[in-house]
Amino acid sequence: MKQNKVTKVKSLVETKFLSLYEAEYENKVGNIRTWTIASRKNNETIQKQFFENKQDTADGVIIAAYHKDENKIVIIRQFRIPLNDYVYELPAGLIDPGEDSISTIKRELMEETGLGLVEVINDKSLDKVYVSAGMTDESLAMVYCTCEGEISDEHLEDDECIEALLISQDEAKELIQSKEKFDIKCFLLLQSFALLGERVFQ
Repeated sequence: MKQNKVTKVKSLVETKFLSLYEAEYENKVGNIRTWTIASRKNNETIQKQFFENKQDTADGVIIAAYHKDENKIVIIRQFRIPLNDYVYELPAGLIDPGEDSISTIKRELMEETGLGLVEVINDKSLDKVYVSAGMTDESLAMVYCTCEGEISDEHLEDDECIEALLISQDEAKELIQSKEKFDIKCFLLLQSFALLGERVFQ
């Protein structure tokens, strides 16, 4: 059976952190269609990935952190412009030029929560996963780790409006029953922790 095939990608808008592209593709029955893609990548990288088989790399990290001393997981409550509201999330951030996933995890965990990275639990979790493949090619290395220290907001950037929280298993059970807004990755970790406790990080 024939498959959809992308034949052309053109840039629509490029900004510092996000760009829009229009992909032209031929669908499985031979009709020409278009699709709009949001991406963290520049036009040169996009062209090489689509037409020269350049390997895709993770754009950022998402951090599932467990504070062993407190027996709690780390989540954040962050104001997000597209929602014009606060949403519960996991600590996360983009990989800067010259960084690898581990150095990004250390930096973002400290910036957003004030906590220090102790150990990455599963190195295989450094592989990329996709966030919303119907809209964007953004990929993240989702990392399970342990951390230490005390919550602090002294490392936040000027545009970051973040409250870091340590959540117990019982608090996770209560939170997922609330009417609050959740990022799906945070919600799934809260569900798992509510059910399994620290076994999620073993």
